[in-house]
Amino acid sequence: MKRIVFASNNPGKVREVAHLLAPTGLEVVPQSEYLVPEAEETGLSFVENAILKARNACQHTGLPAIADDSGLEVDALQGEPGIYSARFAGPDASDADNNSLLLGELAGVPEPERSARYQCAMIFMRHAEDPMPLVCQASWEGRILEAPRGEGGFGYDPLFWLPDLACTVAELDADSKNRLSHRGHALRALVAALQERAES
Repeated sequence: MKRIVFASNNPGKVREVAHLLAPTGLEVVPQSEYLVPEAEETGLSFVENAILKARNACQHTGLPAIADDSGLEVDALQGEPGIYSARFAGPDASDADNNSLLLGELAGVPEPERSARYQCAMIFMRHAEDPMPLVCQASWEGRILEAPRGEGGFGYDPLFWLPDLACTVAELDADSKNRLSHRGHALRALVAALQERAES
């Protein structure tokens, strides 16, 4: 079984990616297994930050790496928190801190104007100097509630309302989230691209 390092220490993301890649026969190991230090996310886009994270994991392990950079764009906040989603309330912010700040920023914004989307850039690099990383992107549309609902997921999931399903992401079961999410769509596109590359 081929090992691929997933360039994240976020246990929620690691579980999602390992679950989605299980049918491919690839063994996904978190970078923490190799004591890989966190990459500095100095990029100005999700794609740039994902490449930085994948390259960093390759350099420290010598293995192929998958990295994602994902976050929340809120239209009423001109796309914030965007690439700063995980550290919206500060470098050591918890999910609760970020959610609380987001609700504060949106105080008084009426429901029709609370449109938002999750964005994900998913990258695969064969090695640290790979000149042609595979890049796949996907988004997931929703709205931001005025109070959290649900116990599942992580990040902004308790506030991210899915109008078509009449629930938040935090109220979905794991299989449904993986099927519908921005990360799930981006990762399935990446798997398809990997299979196509292997066959060509």
